[in-house]
Amino acid sequence: MTAAPHLIPIPGPAADLGTRLSDGLPVLNTARCILRAPVLADATAWITIMAADTEGHIGGPLDPDNAFKEFAATVGLWLLRGHGLWTVTDKAGTVLGFVLLGFEPGDKEPELGFLFCEDARGRGLAAEAATAARTYALEILCLPSLVSYIAPGNTASRRLAERLGARLEGTVGDHDDPEPAEIWRHAPGGSA
Repeated sequence: MTAAPHLIPIPGPAADLGTRLSDGLPVLNTARCILRAPVLADATAWITIMAADTEGHIGGPLDPDNAFKEFAATVGLWLLRGHGLWTVTDKAGTVLGFVLLGFEPGDKEPELGFLFCEDARGRGLAAEAATAARTYALEILCLPSLVSYIAPGNTASRRLAERLGARLEGTVGDHDDPEPAEIWRHAPGGSA
């Protein structure tokens, strides 16, 4: 299958600038994972996760074009807010999924989000990566608060939030909102 033109890197000065910008983003290491700056090649894994929507993430499923737009917007948060999306890999460099410190339209406060490839689920990798991102958000960036917005039917994400020590605080959305979300609050030093 041929990649869409917007998914194919173009070498040269623009790509070099992108690499320099990416090199300035924080890299977090855990026992089994590396959280690194996203690169264009990671968009394919993001699109696969967003199109499948097997976990029932908020806003999904998305077609490939809208998934790419969401990927680009989430990566762009680094420039706008000083936090954003990390690609999570294993130590060999295989993409496992994504963890983000986001703040999207409709969010009331910064969010800890997690999206993992189907074959990386159920092994504790998301908890490991999300713990590192949460610690970075609360202790290094000193964000005043951190929540996870979770679709009510997404039991895997609910279990992960509980494992991270987050507490269900309520829901956002109203009768006009077709996608209400549960608010799970993270506290500094939560358990994992």
